[in-house]
Amino acid sequence: MRDGGGRAISIIGFIGSVFSPWYAWSGRRDPQNHVCINVATYGPGGRFTMTDRGRPALRQCADKFTVGPSSMHWQAGRLVIDVDEISAPPLVSRVRGTITLTPSALTSVEAALTPDASHIWRPFAPTCDIRVDLEAPGWQWDGHGYFDANFGTRALEEDFSQWSWGRFPLRDGSACFYDATLLDGSQLSISAHFDKTGAASETAPPPKARLPRSLWAVARETRADNGVQPQQVQNMLDTPFYSRSTVQTCINGEASIGVHEALDLRRFRSRFLKPMLACRVPRRAGWSFS
Repeated sequence: MRDGGGRAISIIGFIGSVFSPWYAWSGRRDPQNHVCINVATYGPGGRFTMTDRGRPALRQCADKFTVGPSSMHWQAGRLVIDVDEISAPPLVSRVRGTITLTPSALTSVEAALTPDASHIWRPFAPTCDIRVDLEAPGWQWDGHGYFDANFGTRALEEDFSQWSWGRFPLRDGSACFYDATLLDGSQLSISAHFDKTGAASETAPPPKARLPRSLWAVARETRADNGVQPQQVQNMLDTPFYSRSTVQTCINGEASIGVHEALDLRRFRSRFLKPMLACRVPRRAGWSFS
C-alpha cells in the first residue's frame, strides 16, 4: 500500500495456480505445468494480470523464482520482483517494472490451517517497506508491505467453506488475523502479532466485526475493538468468490488501515464459475527463454 493511500499492488507467485480454471480442468495432477506470477495494481490506471503458464516457463533455484518474463529474487536482503506481463480484458496493456520489498525482519513462524496440516501458512515477513517502480504514470511510489506464503496438498475447496484474512500495520509491527470455516463446520482462528524484529506472539483476538458484503455479495468480516465498526477504504479486487480491499479498523486502541481478503469456497466450487475465470486467466502453455 502506498504511504497516504490511494494506490496498492499485490503480487502472487503460484506453482499449481489454485485459482486457475486450467489447473482445475487438468485434475491438478501437475502443478509445475500451471505456474503464474499474478500482478494486480489498484488505483488510477489499475490492471490485473494472471497468465497460467506451462512447465517450460518455470525456473527455480535457491534464491530466484522465474515464470516466463517475470521473476522474484533475493538481493542483499531484499526481495526484488521484476514483472513484464499483459493485463486481462477489458484493459489490455503491458504491466512492466520492478517492485522491491525490504523486510524489517524474517520470521520462522509456520501455522497449520487444518488439523492434518494439509494447508500451511508461512508469514515470512509481516512488516516490510515497499518501492514500486512501474512503467506507467503515477506508479512510482513508496509504502508498506507484507510477504507470506501458503502451501497445500489439497485444493482449498476440498477443506474450506470460507475464510477471511487481514494484515494491519501497527506502530511496533503488524497484526494478522485468519478466520476460516472448514467443510466439517469447525472453526479456525489465528491472531498473531509480529514486532519489527520478527518476533511473533499469539494474541487474544479482538471481537469479530462484520463488513458490508462486497459488490458480488461475498460475506465479509474482520476483527475490531469493541464498539468499533470497520470500514472499507478502497475496493481492490471484487469477484463472485473473492474480495480484496483496504479496511480501516482499530486494534487495542490503535487505528490501522490494512489489507483484507474474504474467500467463499462454496461459490468457487461451482462448475459455472470456471468458464468465467478463463476469460480473465489466459493459458499460455509454451515458452522459450532463448
